[in-house]
Amino acid sequence: MTIFQAIVLGVLQGLAEFLPISSSAHLTLAPWIFGWQDPGLAFDVALHAGTLLALAWYFRVEWTALIRAGFSILRTRAIQTPIERRLLLLVIASIPGGIAGKLLNDYAESAFRAPTLIAIALMVMGVLLWAADKWGKQQRELGDVTVRDAVLIGFAQVFALIPGVSRSGSTMTAGRALGFDRQSAARFSFLMSLPITTAAVAVKLPEAVQAHADLAPMIAGIIAAAVSGWMAIAVLLKVLTRYSFGSFALYRLALGALVLGLVAMRS
Repeated sequence: MTIFQAIVLGVLQGLAEFLPISSSAHLTLAPWIFGWQDPGLAFDVALHAGTLLALAWYFRVEWTALIRAGFSILRTRAIQTPIERRLLLLVIASIPGGIAGKLLNDYAESAFRAPTLIAIALMVMGVLLWAADKWGKQQRELGDVTVRDAVLIGFAQVFALIPGVSRSGSTMTAGRALGFDRQSAARFSFLMSLPITTAAVAVKLPEAVQAHADLAPMIAGIIAAAVSGWMAIAVLLKVLTRYSFGSFALYRLALGALVLGLVAMRS
């Protein structure tokens, strides 16, 4: 893999990780479309180190408060403040995805990366995102998240193991379907992504380093993912104050149709 290819994949990772358009789909489809060698799931996850940095930096104030809340819970053995309750809810929301990732890892590295399956997942989730956004109420805010909400959004994250579904897309769709306003659905999705992304990077990054003798492309890709990821978070949270998820749903449908067309042409 060249540095240019790694940067392209890094930019795709950074933008698509936080926009509800599926970073895993773009990272899988880009080499397939351009005829590049597929770097594999381990490299894809390594790029998540960049978006992890972007996520930690953008929400650094909130994460500092959440870490302090964690120490407070350990010290007092009680949930006493809203920020401590939010931390508990984020932990609960992360459990289903963590378990599924462990059990379905082999499928995620092979069968789930088929272009036809990715195209179908892009289109189906595009329709669900549009429907949830169009008919979902906007009466609830981030502070209204309950244990039930955390569990349901957590199970929605499980489907993101299939490239094309999108972790942010599935969790934001669940949030909108549960009646949260667009910004609250997005913020909870971003916050709950840090624990599971950290775990995935911790497992796969050493594997990616061992598999790639030349680390320069990987480092370039991680930096590109960090910069583009930070921009994606900032832009999306501003856009959602005025616009719906409709444009992202249309993009997913168009990309899915394009991929199905390419599959038909190459078969």
